[in-house]
Amino acid sequence: MGTQRYLLGKLAQVLLTLLFILAFNFFLFRLMPGDPVTLLVRQAGATLSAEQQDELRADLGLDKPMFPDQFLDYMGDTLTLNLGESTIIDPGRPVTEIFVERMGRSLILLMTSTIASIVLGMLMGIYGGWRRGGRFDNGSMVTSMILYSMPEYVLGIILLLLFSNVFQIFPTSGYIDQVADYTGIAYVADYVNHMMLPFWTLTLAYLGEFYLVMRSSLLDVMGEEFITLARAKGVREKYVLRRHAVRNAMLPTVTLIALSFAFVLGGAITVELVFTYPGVGLLSYDALQNRDFPVLQGTFLFFTLAVLIANLVADLTYGYLDPRVRTA
Repeated sequence: MGTQRYLLGKLAQVLLTLLFILAFNFFLFRLMPGDPVTLLVRQAGATLSAEQQDELRADLGLDKPMFPDQFLDYMGDTLTLNLGESTIIDPGRPVTEIFVERMGRSLILLMTSTIASIVLGMLMGIYGGWRRGGRFDNGSMVTSMILYSMPEYVLGIILLLLFSNVFQIFPTSGYIDQVADYTGIAYVADYVNHMMLPFWTLTLAYLGEFYLVMRSSLLDVMGEEFITLARAKGVREKYVLRRHAVRNAMLPTVTLIALSFAFVLGGAITVELVFTYPGVGLLSYDALQNRDFPVLQGTFLFFTLAVLIANLVADLTYGYLDPRVRTA
């Protein structure tokens, strides 16, 4: 019963948070300054009369009262995964199609860079904490602090200038070479080549926090009595580290992984902007610049769902690793 109550409680929290975010998502972008119809006409270079603009506004559903008419239409469409059509970025095209096209590229970048930063950061933290005060620990501490304090876009600009302009190793922007018609392995190689700088920017930007938390957690665990007891029983040092110290030191890192996922998503927006990487982050920036409300709502909803799911997975994993959490 304790496990079921814990699971149902977490699911209820996610649903309530999602409902609040949906309402916030609706009012946030409609209260922003700027009229989508005016911007659409201006970008199209057309001249429409007041009557024609009113007809266009009616087609977009903007002539109805914001609450409750527009709000109820928005909630019904969102719950049925009908996110509307783009008004400015790609007029008339469903937001779902635009989003799916961009989402795959962002997921590849985010998942690979996040996994790399977690693995590298935790391994560095384990080794640095176990060999506290050594050359590796001191060097990685300084490096991690520098990377941790540096904004993602600044690190991205540095890597861009260094490896694209100076050494000319990697491309400066995009995700594939639009001129060359690559297929098969050549296409994959070109894709990876374009993704290397955004990948290493996000990996290095978030490596430091995983290193610092893992190192600090391991040092705390090393002072516990059960570690002293294991050593007194004659357990080898490598088994003390692997079976006792690291397993308990990983608990705070599990929570950090979920909490940092929101920051990774935020960093992806600036990184995609620096490298002109056509993912969801760049899409949200373009939608914000052009006041494309349907696209803005779709990207915001994606970021919200991603963070909620990551936090839910972290809570369930933490409860599995530490049964005391389920009964608290």
